[in-house]
Amino acid sequence: MTVLPESASADAAHDVVGIGLGPFNLGLACLTEPIAGLDCVFLESRPGFEWHSGMFLDGAHLQTPFMSDLVTMADPTSPYSFLNYLKEKGRLYSFYIRENFYPLRIEYDDYCRWAAGRLGSVRFDTTVTEVTYDEDTELYLVRTARDDVHRARHLVLGTGTVPHVPAVCRDLGNDVVHTSRYAHRKAELQAAGSITIVGSGQSAAEVYRELLDGIGTHGYQLNWVTRSPRFYPLEYTKLTLEMTSPDYIDYFHALPEDTRHRLEKAQKGLFKGINADLINDIFDLLYQKGVESGGRPVPTRLLTNSTLTGARHEDDGSYVLGFHQDEQGKDFEIRSEAVVLATGYHYEPPAFLEPVRDRLRFDGHGSFDIARNYSVDVTGRGVFLQNGGVHTHSVTSPDLGMGPYRNAYIIRELLGSEYYPVEKTIAFQEFAV
Repeated sequence: MTVLPESASADAAHDVVGIGLGPFNLGLACLTEPIAGLDCVFLESRPGFEWHSGMFLDGAHLQTPFMSDLVTMADPTSPYSFLNYLKEKGRLYSFYIRENFYPLRIEYDDYCRWAAGRLGSVRFDTTVTEVTYDEDTELYLVRTARDDVHRARHLVLGTGTVPHVPAVCRDLGNDVVHTSRYAHRKAELQAAGSITIVGSGQSAAEVYRELLDGIGTHGYQLNWVTRSPRFYPLEYTKLTLEMTSPDYIDYFHALPEDTRHRLEKAQKGLFKGINADLINDIFDLLYQKGVESGGRPVPTRLLTNSTLTGARHEDDGSYVLGFHQDEQGKDFEIRSEAVVLATGYHYEPPAFLEPVRDRLRFDGHGSFDIARNYSVDVTGRGVFLQNGGVHTHSVTSPDLGMGPYRNAYIIRELLGSEYYPVEKTIAFQEFAV
């Protein structure tokens, strides 16, 4: 039996302890707030809410409409909706006249901070260091860096994904900039004589577009290299969007494990592509730069089919990046004073879960075996996971618009009854035979 501080008495047990406060657990906090008798607390290590501040580029916006806020798709009447935020900020009419469904990225971040500031269940500046399980009381014990212990009947993990750094770049030091830190390092990057962006997707394109715009002012050489066969657009047709639906989750989750993991890689274009308007804007800007140069080559290169195979830091401070052109089968190198990694994010089970690892389920690939109801523990009702489930719940896992659906589903599991209606069938198409 685990010995606890006196402050952690059994009558202090919470129904739910949420660990991590990104948009998904914040949405859960908003949706559980009005439910009488459901005692929840949400712990976040940072001093306040922050959502991808390293990618606050001028004019950057969400790729999902404003209805993909924290609550609307579960409860359109919630006081925590984006529209209510706009009303309280005095911008509702301006947003209406703007006639653009897509909130600015800085606006969405401010909306989330507004919602977090209205909740009594949120605890910032609280770092979880260890989670254990008390067999006698059947409670999870969540210990923090302050040596506080929160007892919980259920956990909801919302620690999110972490920046992915390719293995060949992990010894290069902090001078290599992941896009998650781009805005904080922009001035430093633009002072370099050459910049190379590695990777594709929306973040890579946004960074390239901004750096291309300043190429004449700062005078750097700008390279953009991707292993993808092209700079592919995000698939955003309406029948494709039906794959972000309860129907598709049911279909995808029932597929064999190996099939799901294979599809995880094949479906990246459904949520990791580039906004088509941005691709066209980049081409137009390249054309404009060519006209402005008076016929001189614009100092930029765009290279596809090129896999990063090596990287080293030279004594003069520059980097030498090795690539393999996959279709030609040729190796080549690029020397660059600065490197931006647009290599995405991946999920890692938090280290604080190690003491309860034997209570968690993993599949044959070493990933969480996430049940249809989003649980990852052996009981199927004790520990739930936000995001991190592309291999089990497909493209719905990181989709902001599916966050309220997942939270409504989790709340139903917690209560044993349906507090918010949980949609079951919305798609026109049939995914399964």
